This record gives sequence, C-alpha cells and structure tokens, in this order.
Amino acid sequence: MLKDDPIANVLTIDLERKTHRIDRRDDLFDAYIGGTGVATKLLLDLCPQGCDPLAPENPIILAIGPMTGAYPLASKTVAMFKSPLTGDLGESHCGGRSALAIRNAGYGAIVIVGKSDIPIYVSIQEHKVFFRNATTIWGMSSNATAGKIIRANEPGAGYRTIMRIGKAGEKLIPYASVTAETYRHFGRMGLGAVFGSKNLKAVVVSGKGKYPVSDVKAYRTLYDELYQSAVRSPLMKKYHDLGTSININVLNGIGALPTRNVTAGKFELAGNISGEHLAEHYLGRRLACTGCPVACIHIASLREPYDDEAYFYKTTSVSYDHELIYAAGSMLGIGNPEHFLKLMDEIDKVGLDVITTGATLAWATEAFKKGLIGTGQTGGIVPEWGDHLAYIKMVKAIVEQPTGFFQDLAKGSHFASKKHGGQDFAMTFGKNEMAGYHTGPAGYIGFAIGARHSHLDNAGYSVDQKTLMEKEVPAEWVVDQLVKEERWRQVISSITICFFA
Repeated sequence: MLKDDPIANVLTIDLERKTHRIDRRDDLFDAYIGGTGVATKLLLDLCPQGCDPLAPENPIILAIGPMTGAYPLASKTVAMFKSPLTGDLGESHCGGRSALAIRNAGYGAIVIVGKSDIPIYVSIQEHKVFFRNATTIWGMSSNATAGKIIRANEPGAGYRTIMRIGKAGEKLIPYASVTAETYRHFGRMGLGAVFGSKNLKAVVVSGKGKYPVSDVKAYRTLYDELYQSAVRSPLMKKYHDLGTSININVLNGIGALPTRNVTAGKFELAGNISGEHLAEHYLGRRLACTGCPVACIHIASLREPYDDEAYFYKTTSVSYDHELIYAAGSMLGIGNPEHFLKLMDEIDKVGLDVITTGATLAWATEAFKKGLIGTGQTGGIVPEWGDHLAYIKMVKAIVEQPTGFFQDLAKGSHFASKKHGGQDFAMTFGKNEMAGYHTGPAGYIGFAIGARHSHLDNAGYSVDQKTLMEKEVPAEWVVDQLVKEERWRQVISSITICFFA
C-alpha cells in the first residue's frame, strides 16, 4: 500500500442517525489486503451473531482492493452482508464504475448500518455524505427509471457510480439484486433485500481523487505490460468477442448445459441462444468496466414493432452472458432469443437476480407438471417449458405476490420446495440456486463446499472439463484441487481483480 493511501479509509454511514464518520484503518488493509479479506473481517466484527438478515443491525459492507484505479482489470467491488436467501455469508461482486468511484471518493471500504425512518438514497461526494429523500422514486415499476431520476439530480456524470434497487428489493425478496450502471449487478445472495430492509433505495458515490506514484517510469512500464498482456491474450479476446456466452455451445456439446431444470444436459435449441447467434443477429454494442480494456459486457438490441404503427419499433438494450442465457433460456426450455431477452429484461426491471429467478421458475414448472401445485396456487398461470409469456407473468407475481404460493416462491426454490414438495428437484446448494454448469462431480462438490456456494468460489466446473472428463482421479485429489483454487481466489478477490483476468 502507498504511504498515506486513502484506500485505508473506512467510511461508516448510520442511516438511522443520518450521520457518518471516517476511520483510518491501516491495520485492517495491511492484514487483509482489501476486497473480500477486509469485508469479511468487517462483517465478523460488526454483524451480531444470530442477526436477522433483514434487521437494521445487518451491515452492508462495500470494499475494494489496492490495485483499484491503478492497474487494468482491477475493477470489482466486493459486497459483504448476511444473506437473506441463505441465512449465511452473503458475498456478491460487481464491476461497472463502482470500484473506481469508491477509490476516487477516497475510501477502501464503505460500511452502512441502521435503518432510515423514510425511503432515502445516500450520495457520497468524497468527504461529504448527503441523505436524500427517496419517497418519490420508491415503488417505481422500473429500476431503470429510478436510476435516470437519480442521474439527473446528482453530480459526477462520467465518473460516479449509482447502485440502486428495484421493487423486488423494496419488497424484501431475498434474491433481490442491486444494479450498478444499468448493466452490472450485485446479483446473488439478496443484497437488494438488505438495501430495502434499511429503506435504502440507492447509494451514489463520486469523487475526483488523484494519487501520485513515487516512480512514474516503473509504474508506466508495469501498467503497459499488464495492459498488453490483457489485450493480446487469446482468452481475453474470447471474452471481448463473444463473452461468456461462448460457453453455451461448448457446454451443450458435452452435455453440460442445464436444461429444463436439469432434466437434461443438452438443449436442442441451444444454437439459437448461443453467443455466436446472438452476436450475429442481436449484438448492439460492447461495454467495459472502468479501467478494463477487455469490454466483455455484451448488449443485445431487442427491436419490437408497435402494433398500431408500421415500421416503428421500440428498441430495448439487454445485457446478456452465459449465466443469464442459462437461467432465462435453457433452464426454462426457452430457445427463442427474443423471448429470453424479453424475460431477462422483465427480471431486471423489477430488480431480481436472474440466476435464482430462473432456477426457481424451473422448479415451479416441474412441480406443476408433477401435480404438486396447480392453477389454484398460480392464480391461473400455467407454467410450461418455453412459454416466456407465462414466465413473465410469474416474475411479476413473485414481486406482487397475489397468492400464498407466490409469497413462497418469492423466498426461493429451497423454501418453496420444503413447503410444497419437490425438494429432490430444487436445484440449490446451501439454499442458493445453482449456476449454469452441469459438468460433473467436481462442479457440484464445488457448489456445495464453496463459501458462498458459487461456481466462482473454486471453479469446480473447470476441474470436470479439464480432468474428470479425460481420466479417473481419486476423490481426495478433486477436493484438494477445489480447496487450493478457493484459497487462491480469496487472494484475487481481496485484490479485487476480475476473475476473468
């Protein structure tokens, strides 16, 4: 860490008292690096044992790493909290401008505690913190609309971050997400519900901090080396060209693409929703997280004709990647790209995590087909594989909760299956819905033992593809590989480098 580096500053915001303080914590960042390390320590120190995840005492911790703003690919912010979905560790990562904005505002970590008496959003402008009344944007039907209103009223265009929730977070749905910069999310584990429980609509961070280096020439040499390594890497080119959606055809080819609630590993319509097909027919533009030269964010342009006017179209921009295509596509038997893009857009509007939503809808579809639930519970909706219109209705019902069944579905497939039956086909690990890899035992063991039950904890899917599909190895070896990889990834996420890097 640089001498007097402001990354050691921890900003603590009390929503109940509408106060804030800044603490210098060199001890914390020297011992735990940043990101996951620092956030974990703060969570252990600040979250009371046995705390209800939706109680005011559950802290929200946002932490970045020492390379943020200094080197390419160090673009992630780590959020840490107690998860309302699992009741255990809640950890979620987000890119966009979030990390650089926190860095330039002069902080390495932001801690948010307490609960406001009215809906508010917090605007952090370097050492100033403002508490804005958000009652007029609370309850808006579109997450994006609320974001536009905040953008119009806050300074820092071009270098700020706006982290906000939709109706799902306001309704305390335990798999609600937090959106940053329109196309990036703290998606998993229900951070959006924790925001909502605090009457916190959004957090805006901006600043123009500059941090001189002691040896400009050495710094420039290292920066250029890292930059060139990234832009010339075949792996990074893959992520730039097609993004993670390149995995759809690959996984489908080896029978590892979860399909129709994992009743199959191959989807006959996978080619229609593959990265290649989307790039050829729907890709509108690519975006990059701040400080990243790769630009792996792929945005589809969805054109929908108006019924009453010829040659006039509504154009919607929808971000897509492998996980979203799996969850709103193959997992639900949807093979029409326009249909799954419409479904993804609806999920994003209300502010739900796409992975948990897709897997939960998949469980509900199988439960319906097996007679565990009927139209009495679903309010007349008939879930059917491939029927995106039915699923869009169900997404809206998860938020509005017109029946007791949708109140249960709003708690995730683990809860719903315990109440209605079908636990054997609720695709969860540690109460967290699975990611889009049906690769084999290492992948599933990785889901089970990972700290946050994520495929990114230890990359078990990679062990399946690179080793277990080629030869037999002892089970102990597999577990050792997963543990070693997870340890290394804790270092990476403490530095807050993107895992793709």
